[in-house]
Amino acid sequence: MIKILFVCHGNICRSPMAEFIFRRMAGDSALAASAATSSEEIGNPVYPPAARTLAAHGIPCGGHRARRMTREDYGRYDLLIGMEAYNLRNMLRITGGDPEGKMRLLLDFTDAPGDIEDPWYTGRFEEVYRQISAGCEGLLKRLREEGRA
Repeated sequence: MIKILFVCHGNICRSPMAEFIFRRMAGDSALAASAATSSEEIGNPVYPPAARTLAAHGIPCGGHRARRMTREDYGRYDLLIGMEAYNLRNMLRITGGDPEGKMRLLLDFTDAPGDIEDPWYTGRFEEVYRQISAGCEGLLKRLREEGRA
């Protein structure tokens, strides 16, 4: 079973959305979790508009509490997936590098690589849901092609 850590700035919008969307798509073939690169939201649940967006698509997200990524997460997970380049830079700072090539951006697994905007600022939760879903579909497809899911 592959273990994936989705990472964003606060772990209350994008990364938990990715965690729960991926869990729904992958079923028991993968272990998904999420974390933040900052400490400002530690302990908080999924941001209400993000939770409502997931719920509108039939995806529950109860029980989530934001946590900060640690250096040790690099050894615990097979892939560490950031939502934007800013997250990736902070992930590299936290872990001290990526010697095994485990870190990627979620949209790298789509035909439209790039950053997923932070809906906490834009309010565009449905658009972010679509981007994250596309990224998760691409990631799962790649893992299946590689025989890892």
